[in-house]
Amino acid sequence: MIDAFTLHHGDCLDVLRGMPDASVDAVVTDPPYGLSFMGKRWDYDVPSVAVWSECLRVLKPGGHLLSFGGSRTYHRMAVNVEDAGFEIRDQVMWVYGSGFPKSLNISKAIDKAAGAERAVTGSRVADDIRGGNMHASNRGVRHVIELKETPATDAAKQWHGWGSALKPAHEPIVLARKPLGEKTLAANVLEHGTGGLNIDGCRVGDEVLGSVRAGSARIGTFERKEMVTPKRTGRFPANLIHDGSDEVLAGFPDSNGQQGKCEDAQRSQANTYGSPSDNGKQYEPRNDKGSASRFFYCAKASKKDRDEGLQEFEAKASAASEFRPNHAEKASKGEDGNPYGRWKPQRNIHPTVKPTTLMAYLCRLITPPGGTVLDPFMGSGSTGKGAVREGFNFIGIEREAEYIDIARARIEAVNV
Repeated sequence: MIDAFTLHHGDCLDVLRGMPDASVDAVVTDPPYGLSFMGKRWDYDVPSVAVWSECLRVLKPGGHLLSFGGSRTYHRMAVNVEDAGFEIRDQVMWVYGSGFPKSLNISKAIDKAAGAERAVTGSRVADDIRGGNMHASNRGVRHVIELKETPATDAAKQWHGWGSALKPAHEPIVLARKPLGEKTLAANVLEHGTGGLNIDGCRVGDEVLGSVRAGSARIGTFERKEMVTPKRTGRFPANLIHDGSDEVLAGFPDSNGQQGKCEDAQRSQANTYGSPSDNGKQYEPRNDKGSASRFFYCAKASKKDRDEGLQEFEAKASAASEFRPNHAEKASKGEDGNPYGRWKPQRNIHPTVKPTTLMAYLCRLITPPGGTVLDPFMGSGSTGKGAVREGFNFIGIEREAEYIDIARARIEAVNV
């Protein structure tokens, strides 16, 4: 492991302006979505063009940016990224099954406005997602929740079953690149070490089986002889990532992999997920079957991920509790005020914590070996954990003082 990470407390725009040009290899971040999430002041808008312009400046030519966005405001973020001078290369979709619905019950709101009391008509069983992470897929204790679903007024009966929003189940990630500093991508990679995606390092499925000798290559006056490339049989990484939850897996159909050999001349007719081969050779059959979810990278959140390294920290009311103080009070008394555990006291009080496995994968995808990853919106340090775990240097910037110590402890825990 390495310990080459630097954390800055301050506004990211101020800190970025003090960084040298072309000093980082990649930017991986989960910035504000502009949704006023849980009333947080820092989430009133998406990052400005000025912020992305500074990220562009400190990136090496051809360096990539991966930035999460909200499904409703992603377009605003992507436009700002593009206006700053980045080239939009793709959109990666992170699909998860445990998003918490935040829909207004219109019928209930009508009764409340009328001062009418609704009758309790039944109950349901709900899983408890511990740790307060709205994106975690961990299942725990089950609770029985009383339902108050009987409309009291005629108007409420008319609008029974209507709401204001869908259940969140995905977050888009913009994949953008700083313009190349050389005439070709190959020349840029050789000169700056940036510009490409680590396809083999992010293949989905099988591990390295060996290596194949690829001869020599010439780019301009530069010649590299006897290049050795890892031979991987994993599938080509796609622009979709899932969390492995039951809800997501249920959405994928059963699908067989390639069942027979295929000549290079038949590439266009081969199964999309068949094995790649060298020119003049054949695709070997996979003979695999099962859920089509195996074609895509699965970033599962571990149960200890959120609070790892925070054993010495005091458990406090979560950031979510500030938005729902009545639920926090119930949780502190051991009452089942919220079945999802979002109001339970926690050591990591950040309201949105990405799985380290996901952030590590994203860092590995766009960062050259030994490179430096920048996160200008560090939060509680999940990008830093992932970057350090992958052997990269890390620079994190965070404006909110309460998250700096949490991030440092979580990142340091990777080196233990």
